[in-house]
Amino acid sequence: MKIVKRDGHIVDYDPEKIRIAIQKANNEVRGKEKASKDEIEDIIKYIEELNKKRILVEDIQDIIEQKLMEFDKYQLAKKYITYRYTRELVRKANTTDQTIKELIEGESDYWNNENSNKNSTVVTTQRDYLAGITSTDITRRFLLPEEIVKAHDEGIIHFHDADYFAQNALHNCELINLEDMLQNGTIINGVMIEKPHRFITAATIATQIILAVSSSSYGGATISLTHLAPFVRASYEKYYKKYKDYGVKEEDCKKFADRDIKKEVADGVQTFNYQVNSMTNTNGQAPFLSVNMYLGETEEYKYELAMIIEEFLRQRILGFKNEKGVYVTPAFPKLLYVLEEDNIHEDSKYWYLTKLAAECTAKRMVPDYISEKIMKELKKNEKGEGDCYPCMGCRSFLTPDRTMSLGNISKSKNYVEGKGKYYGRFNQGVVTINLPDIALSSKKDMDKFWKIFDERLELCHKALQIRHKRLSNVTSDVAPILWQHGALARLEKGESIHELLRHGYSTISLGYAGLYECVKYMTGYSHTDNGEGKEFGLKVMEYLNNATKKWKAEEDIDYSVYGTPIESTTYKFARCLKERFGTIKGITDRNYITNSYHVPVFEEIDAFSKLKLESEFQRLSPGGAISYVETPNLQNNLDAIIEVVKFIYDNIMYAELNTKSDYCQKCGYDGEILIDENLEWYCPNCGNKDHNTLNVARRTCGYIGSNFWNRGRTQEIKERVLHIDNKAKK
Repeated sequence: MKIVKRDGHIVDYDPEKIRIAIQKANNEVRGKEKASKDEIEDIIKYIEELNKKRILVEDIQDIIEQKLMEFDKYQLAKKYITYRYTRELVRKANTTDQTIKELIEGESDYWNNENSNKNSTVVTTQRDYLAGITSTDITRRFLLPEEIVKAHDEGIIHFHDADYFAQNALHNCELINLEDMLQNGTIINGVMIEKPHRFITAATIATQIILAVSSSSYGGATISLTHLAPFVRASYEKYYKKYKDYGVKEEDCKKFADRDIKKEVADGVQTFNYQVNSMTNTNGQAPFLSVNMYLGETEEYKYELAMIIEEFLRQRILGFKNEKGVYVTPAFPKLLYVLEEDNIHEDSKYWYLTKLAAECTAKRMVPDYISEKIMKELKKNEKGEGDCYPCMGCRSFLTPDRTMSLGNISKSKNYVEGKGKYYGRFNQGVVTINLPDIALSSKKDMDKFWKIFDERLELCHKALQIRHKRLSNVTSDVAPILWQHGALARLEKGESIHELLRHGYSTISLGYAGLYECVKYMTGYSHTDNGEGKEFGLKVMEYLNNATKKWKAEEDIDYSVYGTPIESTTYKFARCLKERFGTIKGITDRNYITNSYHVPVFEEIDAFSKLKLESEFQRLSPGGAISYVETPNLQNNLDAIIEVVKFIYDNIMYAELNTKSDYCQKCGYDGEILIDENLEWYCPNCGNKDHNTLNVARRTCGYIGSNFWNRGRTQEIKERVLHIDNKAKK
């Protein structure tokens, strides 16, 4: 018999623990009120004869109380109840000491690999983790109902970012309204920042804004290079005027001004990149920043925007120097390159940028690609027009509903009546449903599957409502950079942000994980089979969307279905499934479950078939999703990348290519660092296994990770098959 503990862990049944517990209560009573040895054994025998495979520890305690009263041991039962209650108080009163000790002493594999973009040994990260442990403790004991905590612990759902939930002011991710802040000024730490007059100044101010915003939230942030483009022209005009005032002839004025502005753009982009990667926000890390490159966002400043995009790509191809002075792949900023008519064909005006993007992808794994064509088909605003805009962070996409009427809510100074509004909007948070757990709990009974699905969805709904209500108490004073000075809004002091949580201005996400395992268990097929498996997979996705549409209609809160980037939770969910249901071949026999709707990493499929198939599921994940193809080193085969990029433009909204970009500091090997059978990373040239001297960059869940991963994610990375070969294009 197995015992399910309060934290969801499963342990072997031990009758001695029952004897000890009753005996401790026995010591508090006298005479006939004491339970005899035979009576204690009768209770144990009764529990064992229930023949339960699994039983909750609370159920055992209820049985003990009931049997004691049947034996007329009322005083003893009362003492046992008191003992049980006291133990519960002790558990709740001190839940953080051991966790803190493990973090500080570096004893825990969990903390050392919790986030592949955080180094848990440095003081800034530890400070954030220490605050997070306290927040999680407060969240579990005071802020969440017991049923939510229990479901989270058992891996039935995942309540994300509990380490930030105790502060009711913090939200998930956002599209920073950089245009408003640069054009109309902002305030940072009480200092007024007026409109800059040069590109290099604007780029520097942008990094200060990014640091302040990312310190006031916990998810990813995105800016658009379009908002920096006007300052390139302002700098050019200054240079031109300077030479004109010197009496230089017209032709030379333009030539010298062109030379100077190219130098300033290069310096400004370098400053931006250095700042973003060297700054540490209050979360103990560099900002989780994405940078959008969309020529279609502007006609007036398209030439200047192209200059900035080109420089960002060239500097990323070069990379950043590591401690040894060798150029390696940085994690941030993530680059988002929008494919459009102006850059997707060989005869397009800006085709040279797409070729440069392909070279950058081959070398540094970025940019990721957004198809303007497909996005405008999927994201229709209230006028029925297609819109194209970046994701908030790595994959969170806003819905375009009612964007024409959202401008007055935030009081932003750059809102144009009748035009869709995206910058300044944000996400309230995520709760993820474990799809394989629903399937396994149903034991392949379809009627039971949908019944359990409804129950789990309502559990997620309740958890999401708690997130929403917690943010509803926030006023603009708690984070002036966000709510008063333009990043997300320009509210008055003391004004509530409540209206920004409704009407579609911000999203709140129902995440999901493990569609493959869910479908495989229920049907015997992968959801990639173009048959019964796929049909059931799409039905599951539709069910998720129907739930969020219903909640949204009833509450005017923008619930959306979100393909969760479960970086460390993939391991947790897999472990919980194995504990609850045992090892089931092809379902629970790995240390990870599959992210969102993805084709499982071990399944053989070519790049084009994968993207085409996943596009059907991506459409049903409107709140956020990203697809990828795994490739070998393609630096000498850019034609292959170009073919994939063109395919993305015509077939899927958002996708990326996962290349390899590693370095061994001990021997200088510049190639792919491998993973052995024990899930240890090693240099294939010299055998080095020291994480401190290996520079490894891998796409984890949208972002590039560079601080290594837990065993579940490491196994997933090891088992990834290539979706494209290194041969000439076919």
